[in-house]
Amino acid sequence: MTLSILKNAEEMGKAAGKKAAQILRTVIQEKGTANIILATGASQFEVLKQVLSEKDIAWDKVTMFHLDEYLGISISHPASFRKYLLDRFITVVSPNLKEAFLINGENDGEQECKKLGEIIKKHPIDLAFVGFGENGHLAFNDPPANFETEEPYLVVDLDQACRQQQFGEGWFESLESVPKQAISMSINQIMKTKHIICSVPDTRKAEAVKNCLNGEISNLNPASILQKHPNCDYFLDQNAANLLPESVLKISKTV
Repeated sequence: MTLSILKNAEEMGKAAGKKAAQILRTVIQEKGTANIILATGASQFEVLKQVLSEKDIAWDKVTMFHLDEYLGISISHPASFRKYLLDRFITVVSPNLKEAFLINGENDGEQECKKLGEIIKKHPIDLAFVGFGENGHLAFNDPPANFETEEPYLVVDLDQACRQQQFGEGWFESLESVPKQAISMSINQIMKTKHIICSVPDTRKAEAVKNCLNGEISNLNPASILQKHPNCDYFLDQNAANLLPESVLKISKTV
């Protein structure tokens, strides 16, 4: 585990994006191709912006998978994560991206999980971009998360805290309009990734950061599982890190 604490979300995104770009270049040089997982949400704005500004990334050798998506909303909905990735990533690198596998939340959930699961099994993932939820979720694996299943994708129920976060971030007009279910990549599928870039900004994530980086590994704090990953780089801004104890801060690099 490496932990970098930056001044603000913009600096956090720059540092995380530079590290991700470095990993991508190395993987492509060594393997000829790279398979990545992209997350969405506010925590990824600056990260993606930086990655896309980096030079000499051979996007035509990169295959992208999608971390999670709501069930039952169209691709035109402002909160659609497919729309997020199309607008902020795919159209920017198009037509150079080798391939992109987006989650279609308008399809039958179980069938979509099965279809994407078969595809991702053939594409070992080199790099994943993730964040924490305010409730400690990883992807849409809310507590208590399923740490056992080996299925790559799951239909999951979204808890009240998760739905409140999505409303609070301005993606939906009301709490009632936030879907109650989603398709999420599973915990074990995420953990199979060779390298993970975990970016977490904002004071509202500070409690989750404390619980997931300093607490015991527990499905009640799903992102705590990342403590077991051999190649996870954490990037926090100072607001997200402000509840971490000195014992954790000692291993961090503050920029």
